[in-house]
Amino acid sequence: MPHFESDYNNGAHAAVLRHLIDTNDERTQSYGDDRFSCHARELIREAAAAPEADIYFLAGGTQTNATILDCMLQPFEGVLCCDTAHINVHESGAVEATGHKVIAIPCIEGKLMADDLRRWLQAYHADETAEHMVRPGAVYITFPTELGTLYSLYELQALRAVCDHYALRLYIDGARLAYGLAASPDVTLPTLAQLADAFYIGGTKCGALCGEAVVFPRGDAPSHMLSRIKRHGALLAKSRVVGVQFEALFTDALYFNIGTQAVRQAQRLRQILVSDKGYPTFIDSPTNQQFFIVPNADLDALHRTAGFENWCPVDDDHTAVRFVTSWATTDDEVDELAHAVRSIRAI
Repeated sequence: MPHFESDYNNGAHAAVLRHLIDTNDERTQSYGDDRFSCHARELIREAAAAPEADIYFLAGGTQTNATILDCMLQPFEGVLCCDTAHINVHESGAVEATGHKVIAIPCIEGKLMADDLRRWLQAYHADETAEHMVRPGAVYITFPTELGTLYSLYELQALRAVCDHYALRLYIDGARLAYGLAASPDVTLPTLAQLADAFYIGGTKCGALCGEAVVFPRGDAPSHMLSRIKRHGALLAKSRVVGVQFEALFTDALYFNIGTQAVRQAQRLRQILVSDKGYPTFIDSPTNQQFFIVPNADLDALHRTAGFENWCPVDDDHTAVRFVTSWATTDDEVDELAHAVRSIRAI
């Protein structure tokens, strides 16, 4: 049975594993000073057109978000985000456990829009009791969003303009960045480096066993970052494990190529479930996350054909479901799904 529950239900890309094995016997420095991590940083700087960037390797997304936002914010500051944002919904209060309030703003299809952000900030600054409230210090978005949607270049520029006007830092969660970049017509890695104060390049969901690369594109990371990261229990002694993987991912454009492959498979999957099977989309996503509205009468049979996630009820008779492709999704898996769903109503 093919599995589309998530984009981290596999191990690692073969090239990443080979590089780990090929370099396994070499003795290196620790805490990010190994030659693999240093080279990986240079490759990322080149790909992002950010030669001055400060880059740090952490193990996972939640750990990265909580650590980096805490480093970017003053003790009395909070972070603004979309109400469906990962830090607000699916990280068990990790950011708030560092002492920073997550301030959620209602959004549409997973995107925090500049006008909504501006209105919230105008209301905050107009409040005579603002000094007694959590002060906004940063804006958090994901690219792509939790619903697989994408910000356009114009939308990102508009958010940046609001952040500049109110002296807020813009932080971009790139857990699925390879897939977002592959699907975007106008946003590139250098674009993000130009617009964000900090962002991370996701490895865990994009071909690595584990690991994320945090980028401060202008080389202005907070002081004593290694101490700050270690204080959060996030400093890898054997950091080469992540550095080696990112060295492989950013050699010969592997990171970008596997993103394109996952999006291609997602579009094939969408064709099967929408055009061939007749299930409408729940969200119009161009990325590797695909959402469909399925009659409840079909759910059990569909679950017997493939692994996927029930997302939320739509009404009494329908449920929104999520299928996720990844760098590891094969033609055979999508073909197997296509063959299986043809007989669902006959079960």
